[in-house]
Amino acid sequence: MTSRQTTNRRQTAETNVEITLDLDGTGALAGSTGIGFFDHMLAQIARHGLIDIELSVAGDTWVDDHHTVEDVGLVFGATLTSALGDKTGIVRYGHAIVPLDEALTRAVIDCSGRAGLYFDVTFYCDKIGTFDVELVREFFQGVARGADLTLHLDGLKGSNAHHVAETCFKAFARALRGAIAIDERRTNQTPSTKNTL
Repeated sequence: MTSRQTTNRRQTAETNVEITLDLDGTGALAGSTGIGFFDHMLAQIARHGLIDIELSVAGDTWVDDHHTVEDVGLVFGATLTSALGDKTGIVRYGHAIVPLDEALTRAVIDCSGRAGLYFDVTFYCDKIGTFDVELVREFFQGVARGADLTLHLDGLKGSNAHHVAETCFKAFARALRGAIAIDERRTNQTPSTKNTL
């Protein structure tokens, strides 16, 4: 099988982000964003998506965490696209419903080539520690844009903000794992009647 590992970088006046993904990894996260809760969430993507993630991030967190979280999402998405290549042989669609105690979140992914985030998740507070909960959406918006994928995230239940956020990341990871898996019956086909994604 062709290697599905690649690196991308984005450097602006606000951030310097470099991410390496191995889509056929073991679920390891190496490096840090400098934002503790966000690192904890990225570790969920690695572990539950079986994707190895290496990152080097410097951001203007003295302003706030927004630019860093958004740009990590954009670079993650762009790196995912690079690693998938022409998407020949992938399953394309993935879905997962993940619980964490009282919280329950559904993620549905289409590696469609059409960027779109449909986010219906409610948080009942503004922050998890020092992390702004609105940045959960910003991260996934960046991923959807960077990877040109359609992503639906629906919070079905949940009152604890940490649990709700974590189920978003875990459900995304499980859905992504399914979508990017190699379909052994489709070895030389793109999963679209258009023959391109």
